[in-house]
Amino acid sequence: MAIPGKKVAVLGLDCAAPRLLFEDFREDLPTFRQLMASGSRGELESVLPPITAPAWNCLFSGRDPGQLGCYGFRNRTDYSYRPLSIATSSAIRAPMIWDILGEHGLESIVVGVPQTYPPKPLRGHLIAGLLTPEGSPRATSPASLWQEIRQVAPDYRFDVSDFRHRAPDALIREVYAMTEARFKAARYLVSQKPWNLFAMVEIGLDRMQHVFWKYMDPDHPFHIPDSPYRNTIRDYYRYLDRQTGELLEHFPEETDIMVVSDHGAQAMQGGFCLNQWLLREGYLVLHSAPPEVTTLTPEMIDWGRTRAWGTGGYYGRIFLNVEGREPHGTIPADSYETVRRSLQTKLAEVTEGADCLENQVYTPEEIYKETTGIPPDLLVFPQGMQWRSLGSVGYGSIFSRENDEGPDGANHARNGVIIQSTVNPVLEETGKLSLLDVFPLLLEKFGLPAQAAGNTGA
Repeated sequence: MAIPGKKVAVLGLDCAAPRLLFEDFREDLPTFRQLMASGSRGELESVLPPITAPAWNCLFSGRDPGQLGCYGFRNRTDYSYRPLSIATSSAIRAPMIWDILGEHGLESIVVGVPQTYPPKPLRGHLIAGLLTPEGSPRATSPASLWQEIRQVAPDYRFDVSDFRHRAPDALIREVYAMTEARFKAARYLVSQKPWNLFAMVEIGLDRMQHVFWKYMDPDHPFHIPDSPYRNTIRDYYRYLDRQTGELLEHFPEETDIMVVSDHGAQAMQGGFCLNQWLLREGYLVLHSAPPEVTTLTPEMIDWGRTRAWGTGGYYGRIFLNVEGREPHGTIPADSYETVRRSLQTKLAEVTEGADCLENQVYTPEEIYKETTGIPPDLLVFPQGMQWRSLGSVGYGSIFSRENDEGPDGANHARNGVIIQSTVNPVLEETGKLSLLDVFPLLLEKFGLPAQAAGNTGA
């Protein structure tokens, strides 16, 4: 039996970094500082991969990426060589915390959570998150809510598109406008709609840190001293603190508040050219060598002679070309594990000349409770994600200082943040929780047992 009248608010700050929130900027953040003083705070160890999709859905479902069958923003939907598919809400079948609460008669307000487009019905109100097409008539549940939101926040937007290529001043304006509209909509909903759970994710911090980290961090390889943008990230943390303070004024006094991030951030040292390395090692074969850096496409690959190919991004994914599985598989099925383990060993330490990159390389079976959908055969985290994985080919080296998807000053870090307005003994003792601990913690706050997740069946 759920606790009637209980109110819990979860404020998600995508990419919030422990060092910045808890140390470097702490004195500038009175709202967050007060929450920490009255409750508990610590690091929140994310899932692998620690990226927006699937991490937020993992947090709100208590399932790891393998259980969700979602290994990033894009995933294989079959064993063909087609490009990966964007993971929308339709790809997520596990119940979220608001689905379970709805079964027990409790109402939820959900704002901006990634992978909620297209919106699914829920007991409550939902505004979809990033990847929602601007101007989409299917941005909310119920559908009629969108007209209300447009009245309250006419400039409401889901994300800043192509943020890596924006002029810095324009990006700053757009992120602030997006964040202001999101918090304005949130204040309206919590004051005008019934709710027991409020869950919101703001994506702006992720965008700001990717673009402006190099101006802030003196240890960044491309740091620019005395840049006019050196305080841009600090200023935005201050702004989030003020917006959070205004939002908290609309919560009843007894509201249980939690601030979380799906992952942290760190300086990006460069890029590991994953497919270029596979070419060099003879795993990947192209019909012809590109004359310049080029995005790898299926048409470029000689599948009859290729044993493996990969994708770029915050981390790298390796797919093996297996007989009887892929259309033109070259690895005999009975040699699959031998080839995979050999490739895993080689990828763990990559060298070129005097340069060495120590990578964390996992099979999905090593890090997930189970695997659904079509997982990558190997997951590669270059130098603890201090380096990004680059999927393009045509490089003269397997290392690059530049991101092939546009300028980027930061990559993700495994640990995000958690702040609770009430004291959490485990957090007080260890200083850390797992992202997957949040879901059972929310169930407990509503007086529901952990096995309540099984009622919806997924």
